[in-house]
Amino acid sequence: MRILLVNPNTTAGMTANIAAAARRVAAPGTEIVALTSTQGPASIEGYYDEAMSLAGLLQAVREAEHYDAVIIACFDDTGLDALRCLTDKPVVGIGEAGYRMAAMLCNKFSVVTTLARSVPALEHNLMRYGMDRQCQRVRSSEVAVLELEHANAAAYQKIEAEIGRAITEDRAEAIVLGCAGMADLAGAMSKRFGIPVLDGLACAVGLCESMVRLGLRTSRVGGYAPPPPSKRS
Repeated sequence: MRILLVNPNTTAGMTANIAAAARRVAAPGTEIVALTSTQGPASIEGYYDEAMSLAGLLQAVREAEHYDAVIIACFDDTGLDALRCLTDKPVVGIGEAGYRMAAMLCNKFSVVTTLARSVPALEHNLMRYGMDRQCQRVRSSEVAVLELEHANAAAYQKIEAEIGRAITEDRAEAIVLGCAGMADLAGAMSKRFGIPVLDGLACAVGLCESMVRLGLRTSRVGGYAPPPPSKRS
């Protein structure tokens, strides 16, 4: 099984870290092929960055060959609907993957993400997925995405503190980490707080593997119908 892992931002170091995290949870026989967008912002933090990243994201997948599923390695699920139009292979965003997994493990969860300006986009996604009633709150840790590229004790402490507040103030029964760069924190935070702390990247890998094994593909009818040839390049 060959899964494309696409980083919609242009920071290659982050792609490498995300790919390593995905490979640690992938099943034997699953190949993770990591791609970095060749155009767009260095990090995606809010609506403007998301819009600027779309062309590079679509181009990266359009040029890829021989894959069974695609993971969008940005918690905003950047370009998710557009990519589902581009290919009939399963396309999973790490945000949606984390939310849906959390919903099956608890009654209510909270999200801990990076900067405050990223919060509205995630709230809109939760409403679109029908998950807003189960999500108690989307919280910002005020840690920039690129601070997570390298192990940063101060950044990790901010995230840990926000998880603690989510449990106390929101009565969250699980936490979804709201950035691909937080992938390595899930296990330690689960042990620290005694509740499920989910990494959307790991959730996305598991969902893709399951869908491929079940022979599932994205519908070609209705909203995810492929674009006409004249609009594909």
